Amino acid sequence: METAFSASMGTEVEVSEPLIEKITAEEDQLIPEWKDQITIRGLAVSAIMGTLFCIITHRLNLTVGIIPSLNIAAGLLGFLSVKSWTSFLSKLGFSTKPFTRQENTVIQTCVVACYGLAASGGFGSSFLAMDKRTYKLIGTEYPGNRAEDVKNPGLGWMIVFMFVVSFVGLFSLVALRKVMILDGKLTYPSGTATAVLINGFHTNAGAELAGFYFDFSPTYVGCGLICPRIVNCSVLLGAIVSWGFLWPYISQHAGDWYPADLGNSDFKGLYGYKVFIAISLILGDGLYNLIKIISVTFKELCNKRTKVSKLPIDNEIQDTESSRLLIDQKKRENVFLKDGIPTWFAASGYVGLAAISTATIPTIFPPLKWYLVLLLYLIAPALAFCNSYGAGLTDCSLSLTYAKIGLFIIASLVGTNGGVIAGLAACGVMMSIVSTAADLMQDFKTGYLTLSSAKSMFVSQLLGTAMGCVFAPLTFWMYWTAFDIGSPDGPYKAPYAVILREMAILGIEGFSELPKHCLALCCGFFVAALVINLLRDVIPEKISKFIPVPMAMAIPFFVGAYLAIDMFVGTVILFIWERINRKDSEDYAGAVASGLICGDGIWTMPSAVLSIFSINPPICMYFGPTIVKTFEDLKGSTYKVTYIPISLMKPQQ
Repeated sequence: METAFSASMGTEVEVSEPLIEKITAEEDQLIPEWKDQITIRGLAVSAIMGTLFCIITHRLNLTVGIIPSLNIAAGLLGFLSVKSWTSFLSKLGFSTKPFTRQENTVIQTCVVACYGLAASGGFGSSFLAMDKRTYKLIGTEYPGNRAEDVKNPGLGWMIVFMFVVSFVGLFSLVALRKVMILDGKLTYPSGTATAVLINGFHTNAGAELAGFYFDFSPTYVGCGLICPRIVNCSVLLGAIVSWGFLWPYISQHAGDWYPADLGNSDFKGLYGYKVFIAISLILGDGLYNLIKIISVTFKELCNKRTKVSKLPIDNEIQDTESSRLLIDQKKRENVFLKDGIPTWFAASGYVGLAAISTATIPTIFPPLKWYLVLLLYLIAPALAFCNSYGAGLTDCSLSLTYAKIGLFIIASLVGTNGGVIAGLAACGVMMSIVSTAADLMQDFKTGYLTLSSAKSMFVSQLLGTAMGCVFAPLTFWMYWTAFDIGSPDGPYKAPYAVILREMAILGIEGFSELPKHCLALCCGFFVAALVINLLRDVIPEKISKFIPVPMAMAIPFFVGAYLAIDMFVGTVILFIWERINRKDSEDYAGAVASGLICGDGIWTMPSAVLSIFSINPPICMYFGPTIVKTFEDLKGSTYKVTYIPISLMKPQQ
């Protein structure tokens, strides 16, 4: 199955293994058991950092609506915290347990799971879209905006909702960890960069590369260096097709296909085309690959022939660099697969938790009936796979985009009487599942590269999620009670609340309310994704390797073209580097890429802290785009929310 799936994906990682240092004999013997990788001090540090990161995440979510990946910052602060503590105790004469890279990885995983719920739990999106302030902001006369469809945030029901929903996503794809990480060789750039950072702190060889980590440069240039060339070119092609041709063409029909005076975030206008066409392309690619994995796995099970992979022995092969890397790769695979998570356990956990959630959620949101919740859990694994697959290719997790699918489907099924609340609740359920599944797979990649047990990764995810179910609602409640959340004139505008409520209202009427030809275009792009994948499988490899990846093409359709330029710059740099000195490019391209990603990732911490205290630094090391969204209410006033996570700013005079 490994050969078939890897070839079908067509996205083999070009530099994933050479960028990690060799495994020494001492390190090979000192890999702790999975239980020893989870420590009390590690959990204590995770709880403190998780709370801090939840506060930062809520701040960013409620202001700019964009949350950068904090995986790298979690790995760095986890190392500094435990290392400082052990050094302090050593100076006092106490003996301390050695701080290993595996423990560092567990801390990072636990923190990411905790603050991830603040990002994907619906606090800055679906929950606020239900409240009375957003209802009034859209306008009491807005068609479909009913006073009955209001539910203000409450600490009690939010904590219960988190506990019954957040764990389900962890069980949805855990059985596919080998397929995604080893067989498919998906890159997961942030997970890879975090692993390089952690390895660099815990080995002498890696420490020599640590100087790269503080080169504050764009993240997606680094992703372009790590991601396969076909992925980067596919992203660029998607940007050209969408922003170069499709969106300008549709814009020319404003006034005919859709009203010309709509705001930039109105789903009845150009924004609707962007969202639903991107979703169609992503679903076509993701579902094709999911069906392929199922069919290949079933074929292998029916075949009943076990393929034994013989691990090369030192005296059977020549002592070459490639042989050494092959042995190291096999050792990493053995560690990753040693403490397996049984498929029956994953399936039973998903079914059991889904049953509990199906019975509980209707008591919190009465319009969302139990059979509708069950429907969500039937389709959630497929969407979780699509999101995890896309994150592995491009490092972009589009959990909110997939959540909109659940929102639109449920709102259209429920209809006018409660469809808004039901759709928004479904959005929260789906977003939690697909987001946690992608986060877990990203952390599995980190664990694989740091010789950490998959079981310790999974358990730390469970523990971090449990922390997040409490810390995320509590820290959000602090903002809710202390500030005027959702006010267009205040700093906490919660930009996604209006967008999602308007989409829920649109969903009540179903596909008939979409702009003209939107449904036809969606069907066309969905079929195109299936056809492109089919061509990649049936055409000889020497030709199929040049066929683009639909999932990668879809990312700039919705996110923007800036990402495509950054990633393509990265692949051009690598191409030129290979022509100048292939050996150096193989040895250091991964380290440079990780340095670019880590530099941006580490800088998010101080910049976010400064942002919390409303301090504008003299200069910020981030060169991301500025995206302006305009919302219009029925009173005729217009206000703008500028999405600038960290902009290049001059000192105020």
